[in-house]
Amino acid sequence: MLVKTFGSALFGIEAIPITIEVNIDKGIQFFLVGLPDSAVKESQQRIEAALGNTGYKYPKQKIVINMAPADIRKEGSAYDLPIAIGIMAASGQIENEKLGQYIIMGELSLDGGLKPIKGALPIAIKAVKEGFSGLIVPIENAAEAAVVSELAVYGASNIQEVVGFFNNEGSLEPTVLDTKNDFDAHINQYEFDFADVKGQENIKRALEIAASGGHNVILIGPPGSGKTMLAKRLPSILPPLSLDEALETTKIHSVSGVLGQNTSLVPVRPFRSPHHTISDAGLVGGGTYPQPGEISLAHHGVLFLDELPEFKRSVLEVMRQPMEDRVVTISRARISVDFPASFMLVAAMNPCPCGYYNHPEQECVCSPGIVQKYLNKISGPLMDRIDLHVEVVPVPFKDLADRRNGEISQLIRQRVIKARQIQEARFKINPQVHNNAQMSSKMLQTYCDIDETGRTLLKNAMERLSLSARAYDRILKVSRTIADLEESENIRTEHLAEAIQYRSLDRETWGS
Repeated sequence: MLVKTFGSALFGIEAIPITIEVNIDKGIQFFLVGLPDSAVKESQQRIEAALGNTGYKYPKQKIVINMAPADIRKEGSAYDLPIAIGIMAASGQIENEKLGQYIIMGELSLDGGLKPIKGALPIAIKAVKEGFSGLIVPIENAAEAAVVSELAVYGASNIQEVVGFFNNEGSLEPTVLDTKNDFDAHINQYEFDFADVKGQENIKRALEIAASGGHNVILIGPPGSGKTMLAKRLPSILPPLSLDEALETTKIHSVSGVLGQNTSLVPVRPFRSPHHTISDAGLVGGGTYPQPGEISLAHHGVLFLDELPEFKRSVLEVMRQPMEDRVVTISRARISVDFPASFMLVAAMNPCPCGYYNHPEQECVCSPGIVQKYLNKISGPLMDRIDLHVEVVPVPFKDLADRRNGEISQLIRQRVIKARQIQEARFKINPQVHNNAQMSSKMLQTYCDIDETGRTLLKNAMERLSLSARAYDRILKVSRTIADLEESENIRTEHLAEAIQYRSLDRETWGS
């Protein structure tokens, strides 16, 4: 007897329906075809044990299973459940009238229990597009898949519940989720707040500018000056995720398997902080069958690279193109996948190997030329993509001992949101540009016009501070953001003056 069940394969962050054809005939052999990997091939042993331990019969006949389309690689153990249901239906233990209406996914334990899978959200989205009326997944994935309200999502704890559902004997109920209310309830829940920061008002100001314009930023300072602490609080002042942004971010986290169990949408902007020993593939994505990397997991959020010069140069260089295009393409011999990668880069570093160059109290012990050699670990093209260079100095004791809290993140966020709204209105005719950091050189001429006084100030600054030529565009972009924070239509001299001070590493005298 031939029976068809339906599952789904993941391709990047999208899903592809998979038809699982099960045919039982005379004989004793088991065949599984359709380009399965080792985990899929091992499903026979898991299914046989699970059915035996739950009181069902595993047919002692010839079983042929085809997973179509046969030219797409099937990976993982999530096909255990649809294969098992297909075998039971083909052997007459399950009514098969409703099988064609549902996508079924889940990994089987030997006792018949179901374990969570990756990619439940993109699978649910694709199920709706393909006209399926329902989706059956492990109960831990039900809240995630139920974000798709047009689909009936059933969360099952074991195979008995799934069998009972198809035989109209069980009490499996669809998972109902009020997506918007659930999302709104968690949208402002950040672990860290700028109210905890003592002193560092100039650094908080720089991070507010970076958040307002979507600018990349690097923090340079001695050990213990608060670089990491400040960076961790940056997501709390970024504008809240929209539902569309949250959906896209959740899809990436779901495919990567880093989404928490019983989680629906990712409610806050992600903050990713990979260790400096990370590989190229770990950062930008890759593998034989490509998976998202850290830059994609930071999509719509912050990628924090602590101890930037300690990262391998080759790892940092592969990040340059995704920073410009906001997408990374992973190409292999038989597959090419696009992963979104629109993130804010926040980097932190010591000014020199000993950590105390330019320290107000402690003397640097590095020999001549060592500071510049240390900075040269970071390439010019990468530094060119960082708009703000911020020097972080240690907090004096009087600020540390001050019991008063600083300004809370919520107040800073309100100013950031206002500035972003101004930019959204400005770039309405350019759908690919959403903030000042994404402006092209041609757009600078339109939106960053300065008066004669401003031009004179910028000319003098570049000559006296020995600023590099690449600093020119960055200063204009940052000054445009500062003007937006003050709701000023024009870039004034004071806006340019503040932007100029954020180009420390462009000075030719730095580190010499």
